[in-house]
Order: sequence, then C-alpha cells, then structure tokens
Amino acid sequence: MNAEIISRVPVALTIAGSDSGGGAGIQADLRTFAFHCVHGTSAVTCVTAQNTLGVMRVDAMSPETVVAQMQAVVEDIGVQAAKTGMLLNQEIIVAVAQQVETLEIKNLVVDPVMVSRTGAQLIDDDAVKTLREQLIPKAAIVTPNRYEAQILSGLQVNSLDDMRAAAQVIHRTFKPKAVLVKGGGMLGNALGVDIWFDGQKLETLTTKQVDTPNTHGTGCTLSAAIAANLAQNKDLWQSVEQAKKYVTNALTYALDIGQGQGPVGHFFPLLSNFYSQCLIPNV
Repeated sequence: MNAEIISRVPVALTIAGSDSGGGAGIQADLRTFAFHCVHGTSAVTCVTAQNTLGVMRVDAMSPETVVAQMQAVVEDIGVQAAKTGMLLNQEIIVAVAQQVETLEIKNLVVDPVMVSRTGAQLIDDDAVKTLREQLIPKAAIVTPNRYEAQILSGLQVNSLDDMRAAAQVIHRTFKPKAVLVKGGGMLGNALGVDIWFDGQKLETLTTKQVDTPNTHGTGCTLSAAIAANLAQNKDLWQSVEQAKKYVTNALTYALDIGQGQGPVGHFFPLLSNFYSQCLIPNV
C-alpha cells in the first residue's frame, strides 16, 4: 500500500498524543498543518489530561487502535509526509514502525519524545530502546532535544560543539537522512540554536531569540512544520529552515494563558496586525 495517493491538497499525518490544554501534541500539530495550507490527519496514541501547569493523567490507546487510524487515513486519503510525537510505550512504537513500512509512508519526521527539555524521562527504557532500533532508522529526519540527543549519542551535550558531535554520532548510528539537534534546552550562546547534519553538511541554524516563558509545544510545532513543508514537496533543508522561522514567529506571539507555561501562538503570525484586537481587555 502506497501512502502517497495523489491529492490536489497536500496531506500530512501526525501520530501523537492529545493535549487537552491545546498547546502541544495533536492539537498543536493540526494547527501547524493548517497554517501551512496542508490538510492535517491524525492517529492518536494517548489521551492526556493536562493544562499549563502540568500533566495530571495519561491513558494509552491500544496498538490496534493506533494502527487502525493510520490505515484508515492512508488507504483512503494518502499522506505526503508524517510525523511522530509522544508514542508512550513499546507496543505502540513497534506497531507504528511496522505500519510506516507496510503503508510505505515517506517523509517521516521523528520527534523522539523521550525526555522533556528539563531532563525528565517520559517513557521507559524498553520504549526508548525500541524507538532507537525500530523507528528512528526509518526517519527522513529526527529532531532530538538536548537530553534526547544525549541518550541517542551516548555523549554529554553541554555546548554547541557537543551538539555537533551528537548529531554526527546519531546520524552514523541510526542512519536517518538527517538529524536536527535542538537547542531550546541549552544555555548561553547555544540557547535556541539548532544543529543540522545530513552526512555531509554540518550547519548551525540561528534565529532571533524570543524572551517568553510561554514555550509549551515548541518541539511538536517544529516537527509538524517540517512535515508540512515536506508534504508541499520542499526538500529537507528548506523544510527545516522554513519550520524554524515559523516557530520563531509563533514564539513571538506566544499565548499568555492559564496559570503556568502557555503555548506558542500557532495562528497569531497570520493576525499580527490584529493582535491587540484578539486579546480580552482587562476589566
């Protein structure tokens, strides 16, 4: 079964968890796809009860349910690109990896959600092992944060040079087409700087730094934006460049909602001239 059924509208698939607070996961991915004029489809891997203060509950979908969603989308609509986010456990990771191959899904962006940007491990060791061995080798690009890059490379990542070394080890070990080590959790001159390596080109991607505490969903948004650009038939490097610009804009218009860490503003780049009109005035 070929995933690339021809459609007049580009289609992307997100395989990830639901965020009830709307800042990350499936919700962030679908908004990002829509901003890029790409039709978004989804396979929900888990349902979370969360808000800007944190995660209160997580319930996994069965692997069979995840597989059925992927098959339903690909066999009728087709997809030109896909991304993975929170896959939660070993069984789901195995099922997703098998379906990526069976359904011939190309342009796969793997956001290896294993560790938060603060260093908290999010999935168990068996799931990490399966993600490394079965899914990442199928990726067009893998987008680890600092701590995920440490796990995948076996190196300590504390500087830009460390990020460069980790990107090369990850590429050599797992053989995705490209690696993008993200600097959102770094300090000093490495903060917000990403490192690209595709086996030949080692590049440093920088944009303006945005001073905001509201950064929830940045990793999901970046990987979704890369997938959206790939669905539009852009090459990997161009897709990453465009995605990083989009995330920077979304951070610029991050949403100050809730009592904790708000999300990036996926839709506000479209409405920058009307930003003040969209806010509820203080009373």
